[in-house]
Amino acid sequence: MRYLVRRTVFIVLLFASAAGFAQLPGQKQPAQTAPAQVEPVSAQVADAEAAIVKSDWKTAETKLDAWLASHPTDARALFDAGYVADAQNRLEDASGLYRRAVTANPKSFEARLSLGLLLARQGKLPEARTELLAATALDPGEAGPAMKGRAWRALAEIDRDSDPAAASNELIEALKISPETESDTLLAAALAEKSGQADAAEAAYRRVLAKDPKSEPANAGLAHLLIVRKEYAEAETLLRAALAQAPDDPALTAQLATVLAAQDKAEALPLLQKLHAAHPDDQAITHMLADVLAQAGDAAGSDKLYAALLAANPNDPGLLVTHGQNLIRQLKYGEAYATFNKATQVDPTNGDAWSGLAFAALKVGQPSITLHALTMRSKYLQEVPATYFLWATAYDTLRDKLQAASYYHQFLNAAAGRFPDQEWQARQRLQVLEKKK
Repeated sequence: MRYLVRRTVFIVLLFASAAGFAQLPGQKQPAQTAPAQVEPVSAQVADAEAAIVKSDWKTAETKLDAWLASHPTDARALFDAGYVADAQNRLEDASGLYRRAVTANPKSFEARLSLGLLLARQGKLPEARTELLAATALDPGEAGPAMKGRAWRALAEIDRDSDPAAASNELIEALKISPETESDTLLAAALAEKSGQADAAEAAYRRVLAKDPKSEPANAGLAHLLIVRKEYAEAETLLRAALAQAPDDPALTAQLATVLAAQDKAEALPLLQKLHAAHPDDQAITHMLADVLAQAGDAAGSDKLYAALLAANPNDPGLLVTHGQNLIRQLKYGEAYATFNKATQVDPTNGDAWSGLAFAALKVGQPSITLHALTMRSKYLQEVPATYFLWATAYDTLRDKLQAASYYHQFLNAAAGRFPDQEWQARQRLQVLEKKK
């Protein structure tokens, strides 16, 4: 009886820090096996487990190595040795020992679960999934149903991106046999959001915040939903309250800056500048600051940041386009032309790149390339007043009066008084182009 108590303590310690993960829609849970019988344990293995409870890895390893030298198929000792290697971050040794334990006893819940969790940490997700699913079919014995719940949670974490519906079902299986945790609720919220169930995701985030208002993942998750819905005022209130509790949290600060920028509030710029100073190598923050600077009219300041981003990502079409737009704002049309031209070569389906090339080409005296760029753009984006005006101006430059007049008329119909300067110019050109001889 004393041994069983000690063994139970060992099992609890073993899995206490294991990451929780979550089941496939309509997938049947494998049939349960009969409860495992308690096997006699040698004095050497019992002593090793006592050392494990004390985190005395050297003693445990010495005793287990000696025992396994003459008992190489002892599943329990192999599992214990795997755990000792795992605890010391000797992951390849650990996985090899766990595999040997599974081979020696395919019904070992502990070995299957530990191997599955280790493989998941190593990024070997298909193998991890196989072991974890096998673990859910076994009796957990002394580990108890909560540990089987960890196997289901691990499956949910593996499937959360590739199959959110599957992960939701796996999480449900975990909750059938173990109490719901805050991590479970957050996972449920994330899965609901991935599945397009925004209301369910919001309800889950709010349940977490009702119990733990300081939860950074819940605040960030709910703020993200509000930002997607463009409910900026509510998102701002939420984020300010969260930052009052965690003033240096970079994720929440970045979200607040996003919300402020969306509302054209001047506070966004100094907030992002401070955040960028604290995290100069964070490309997402750098990108946000560059965008806000461009919106604030500081094209040169914005472009310095985009230049740094492009140095690390020279063929990123999105960065090339934004860099080109900044060059246009600085009247550097030749450089902009080269930049947009490169962007269209990197990503021929990028309509914004073709738009920029069309404008820049006209500015450097290449109206034929403007027409080609506009033709390519029309494959991916709808016409807007600005493109009608570019069509018209390019044809006008090429002295194609019929096409120029046609596009000036289309521009005037689409503009409907929103672009008075260009509309005045279009009317003046139409008077010339349509003047009867």
